[in-house]
Amino acid sequence: MHQYIRSIRVVFVLLAALIGFAAPQATAHTSGTAAAAPFKVLGLYSGTWDAAHIDFEKEANDWFPKQAAANGFTYTASNDWNLLANGGVNAYQVVLFLDDLPQTAAQRSGFEQYMRGGGAWMGFHVSAFTTDAASWSWYHNQFLGSGNFRSNTWGPTSATLKVEDRTHPSTTGLPATFTSSVSEWYSWSNDLRQNPDIKILASVDPSSFPLGTDPDQSWYSGYYPILWTNTKYKMLYANFGHNAMNYETNTRTSSTFASATQNRFLLDGLKWLGGGGSTTPPDDSLSETSYYSLKNVGNGTCVDARSAATADGTAVQQYACNGTQAQQFRLTSTDGGYRRIGVRPAPQQVIDVTDVSAADGAPLQLWAYGGGQNQQWLPVKEAAGRYRFTARHSGKCLTSAGAATNSVQLTQRACDGSPAQSFTVTAA
Repeated sequence: MHQYIRSIRVVFVLLAALIGFAAPQATAHTSGTAAAAPFKVLGLYSGTWDAAHIDFEKEANDWFPKQAAANGFTYTASNDWNLLANGGVNAYQVVLFLDDLPQTAAQRSGFEQYMRGGGAWMGFHVSAFTTDAASWSWYHNQFLGSGNFRSNTWGPTSATLKVEDRTHPSTTGLPATFTSSVSEWYSWSNDLRQNPDIKILASVDPSSFPLGTDPDQSWYSGYYPILWTNTKYKMLYANFGHNAMNYETNTRTSSTFASATQNRFLLDGLKWLGGGGSTTPPDDSLSETSYYSLKNVGNGTCVDARSAATADGTAVQQYACNGTQAQQFRLTSTDGGYRRIGVRPAPQQVIDVTDVSAADGAPLQLWAYGGGQNQQWLPVKEAAGRYRFTARHSGKCLTSAGAATNSVQLTQRACDGSPAQSFTVTAA
């Protein structure tokens, strides 16, 4: 049946060409992404070790197919690690290790041949775990370079990551620092900085310390690489992939794919590994860890927390720019490009549309961040350093008053392109 339909379509195209019609070509568009050549990705997993690793594997096997459909590649999940041993992996341009690594000699030999033959690989978290690196020295000491597992943080937390190399295809679209999704973090016996083949792409920024919630399993100082590549191979390792869990109910309490910036690394990295393009780097990327002032283009006033208060219900107003912390905000990614906008004295207190209203003129306030869509804003670039901010729940824009009058509460209104909805974003 499929062959018959395909034949009919071919005949139709030929007839159209003969009689002078030009059939329109359908083009798929993905926001912010360049078209990539098709490639095939194999995600290998075991699903047998630790509920948090298993949950990440389940989440990944839901997330990657959706991204594949939108970004020009195909994704196949399998728990048959013998695809490495019997040559089945050669049908794929990229292989992922989600929650394990090859265990048999044949699987290990097959993977090494695949990589030496020009294959591409991305590994997550536990794919590097070992306490016996010598048992597969090529993989742990040469390919990954990390050696043995040394320590881990607990419980799972997000971290501020410093991007050390923004020239690699997987990191050109990243800001200088960003907030990761929640994970448990591993450290290693080998100092990757001493390995000339390893290029560290991102590491834990010192502002993250202490990292962890258990005082006996937290990092208080030191150097911890998180993303890296081996320049002798087409590979990327990401030291995340452990969701926070309620172990009693076996339910997920965090998502590895909650950080839009981290997701950009994954997609740009996959496209590089697969030989395709990369997502378009954002102009004037807004850091997730810096603080900014937001100055209205129309009247010259700044977004301000009234009376420098931080309590729930504090009015978000316009006020003459004065450089105080009440006028400094951090824009932290949620997902899909949206940010929560937290005031500097209490970053968890974010700009919120009162009562989740979708109405024009709904006032803005500070409120403790709880994941509400009325607390998430999409920065839409208008010109260098200039943005409008669109509320996720309503699609309406953050709006100042027409005149430069102090203490006028800001509102949301239908986006109209006016200067009242345009803000110059400047590092504080």
